[in-house]
Amino acid sequence: MPITFLTSEGHRKLQEELEYLRTTKRQEIAERLHEAMEGGELIENAEYEAAKNEQAFVEGRIKELEIILATARVIDESSVARDVIQVGTKVTIQEEGMEPETYTIVGAAEADPQSGLISNESPIGRALLNHKVGDTVQVDAPAGSFVVQVLKVE
Repeated sequence: MPITFLTSEGHRKLQEELEYLRTTKRQEIAERLHEAMEGGELIENAEYEAAKNEQAFVEGRIKELEIILATARVIDESSVARDVIQVGTKVTIQEEGMEPETYTIVGAAEADPQSGLISNESPIGRALLNHKVGDTVQVDAPAGSFVVQVLKVE
């Protein structure tokens, strides 16, 4: 089973999501199912079908989170080197003719590009790993290749 890299913050968020799904969300769905069953004919009950579908999704997400957390390797941020890009590192890069962009390299389970968290498994995350300030890095992405300059590593 592959190791999932998580920051301590990402680990905490996934644990909170798992707890919410196990307690609050399961209870909400159980109540919806109970109400839908009291409504009579289950064969043509759209609310019952919607609740069953949501229940399946939630149970799948619970299993997924359990696996991620069981195989997770939490990054000790105090031991992360501050001169080489690795999981847990914050990096500022710049593509020629573009504004500088700052990202934190995280494991795939907590990636959120809109929030500046990019996966170590993404094309740009993978390309940046093990580079230092001043390095020029070629990124081979599905939309094509491009080059970025590493401006800052924190």
